[in-house]
Amino acid sequence: MALLGCEGALSTVDPAGPSARAIADLWWAMLAGAALITLLVAALVLGAFLRRGGGKGSTRIWITGLGLAFPTTVLAALLAYGLVIGERLLPLRGETVVSVEAEARQWSWHFTYADAPGLETEDVLHIPSGRPVDVAISSADVIHSFWVPRLAGKLDAIPGHVNVLRIEAEAPGHYAGRSAEFSGDGYAGHAFTVVAHDADGWDRFLAEVAE
Repeated sequence: MALLGCEGALSTVDPAGPSARAIADLWWAMLAGAALITLLVAALVLGAFLRRGGGKGSTRIWITGLGLAFPTTVLAALLAYGLVIGERLLPLRGETVVSVEAEARQWSWHFTYADAPGLETEDVLHIPSGRPVDVAISSADVIHSFWVPRLAGKLDAIPGHVNVLRIEAEAPGHYAGRSAEFSGDGYAGHAFTVVAHDADGWDRFLAEVAE
């Protein structure tokens, strides 16, 4: 019931894109694995208090069989699943990708577009829905971090360096973004919005810019 409150504009467990969904799947798997290990440890502790008698043989079974083998198996399975998720997050070659640039500064985000030379927007990033978008992230001053929780993971904006993050919105809409790196007194308000257009809306957006 408590997890029902996790939905919202900045929720990582309410994904709206393939990358965010892969991250959410990994989060749920890690939660389930951690819950299993926690329940086992609690059962072992309870058993230690309630046990009457028993020899070294039974103790060895509990400690080795359950106390070591079970958590090791769960953690190994989570590691393998994490590697699979990591592969799912890698960009695929041959895709038609939209390219944009995001430059962070205290305290705004400056966006430019490869498909619309000369176009610049402040604190609002426009993208087409249903298509992968590569965001080239940099910083004009200190370290910031580009994060749209419902579309992808976060990636740092580092002065003098460009990091590329792939995002994708499955449906048109407005998606909240934040800088996820403390960078000074104005950090609390360092936010932006991603506007995902449908195909017609994206074409109109580019046409209006061209006029």
